[in-house]
Amino acid sequence: MSDTLLDLEPLIRLGAFLGVLGVMAIWELAAPQRRHEIPRLLRWSNNLALVVIDTLCLRLIFPVLAVGLALTAEAQGWGILHWLSVPGWLAFIIAFLVLDLAIYLQHVVFHAVPVLWRLHRMHHADLEFDVTTGLRFHPLEIILSMAIKLALVVILGPPAVAVLVFEIVLNASALFNHSNIRLPLAVDRWLRWIIVTPDMHRVHHSVIPAETNSNFGFNLPWWDRLLGTYRAQPREGQRGMTIGLERFRTRRDLWIDRMILQPFRGPAATHPVTRAREGGDGER
Repeated sequence: MSDTLLDLEPLIRLGAFLGVLGVMAIWELAAPQRRHEIPRLLRWSNNLALVVIDTLCLRLIFPVLAVGLALTAEAQGWGILHWLSVPGWLAFIIAFLVLDLAIYLQHVVFHAVPVLWRLHRMHHADLEFDVTTGLRFHPLEIILSMAIKLALVVILGPPAVAVLVFEIVLNASALFNHSNIRLPLAVDRWLRWIIVTPDMHRVHHSVIPAETNSNFGFNLPWWDRLLGTYRAQPREGQRGMTIGLERFRTRRDLWIDRMILQPFRGPAATHPVTRAREGGDGER
């Protein structure tokens, strides 16, 4: 069973990724929330190239990824859930919730610590907001994120199936909540109690620091509401808001080489938490 799960993991995840990406891309064309000003070819080619680089970096650096390590933890009896003999169904629920909370907290930390903001700000420097923005992460951030996740798997000892389901749902929800789709207000208002919606997460990509520093959730919306980081709508409205940062606003900054080098350009001290505390209005 464990060998089968490990063998099928890449195929399952790739199928889910391509399926959700295709559906959201078509949905964006059929019912966009915001008008596109930048050619899709420019942004999509570079954002998708970044996915390839991120994947290669993970495979080269880590001999085993989250699901594989969870299988090893199950076999060796590692982790709190194993030590407490938590029933499988309950361990699945606990693991999913803890992993999602960890992603939320990690996201907050990447905004609050200047050196980590250098890595994460590349995600925010996209000048438009669509399904490929959910794929735009610096390789160093992806590596750090995986290291944190692997450490959590060893400590928690989650069921491997829970880790696989979480990874698939997280990737799918990131594509969904970064997509440029228009949902009826009533549907969005109801749906954002269950999952982070595009209108909810788009606020997080506002150029205004107080808005950038809100709505950190990627999958479940509850952490933002419980921990006081929830913001319902942007000040300028969904269609009037400015996406991105005040820096890195040229089309040349959307090229893959500029994205890779971006953490090493400019100051790190003007991350959103600092700017919000100082009363500023964005990166300088």
